[in-house]
Amino acid sequence: MRRLLPALLGLLLLVAGCGVGRDAAGGGPGQDFQFVAPGGQVRITYDPPESRQPITDLRGESLLREGTQVGIGDFPDTVRVINIWGSWCGPCRTEAPELQAVAEAARGKAVVLGIDVRDDRQAALDFVTDRGITYDSIYDAPGRTLARLDGYPRNVVPSTIVLDRDARVAAVFLVPVGSSDLLPLITRLAAEPRSGSSADPG
Repeated sequence: MRRLLPALLGLLLLVAGCGVGRDAAGGGPGQDFQFVAPGGQVRITYDPPESRQPITDLRGESLLREGTQVGIGDFPDTVRVINIWGSWCGPCRTEAPELQAVAEAARGKAVVLGIDVRDDRQAALDFVTDRGITYDSIYDAPGRTLARLDGYPRNVVPSTIVLDRDARVAAVFLVPVGSSDLLPLITRLAAEPRSGSSADPG
């Protein structure tokens, strides 16, 4: 039984998402984002804005444009929705069209950028083609890009990180999300003034 317990806990993380609380970021304002999991929430917002922590540029090979790089620094002064997904992930099949709808509805206010993990490139390309997905993803089969997020639960797929216009983490969803979750949040974040001391890599 003792040997089974770690495996069961890992499975629970995959199915339900890692438990987190409102104070799910370590360090202090101005420091790079560090994710910790003190509570049981799977939808976390970070407010007020000055309490948020930045993410330095997440960058990797583009899924749609092989041989080129894409990253959050390519979209400065905008809200960024970072979605971690894989073609092998059942909930991602429902979530991806919702994220495409967000990318279209929030054009000019926000961009969606995926991070495709533990995947076969052709399977991932087939996935986005079949679902009419036009937003790009970092192709991160070995998990190097995601590893830059200190403490972030890499086994929770799908999950979504929303950055404000200063590239600070404003929300984390460790469950599948829809347009009804994201569009009101994007509208609010897009209306916030920039901090003036942004660590935005763009």
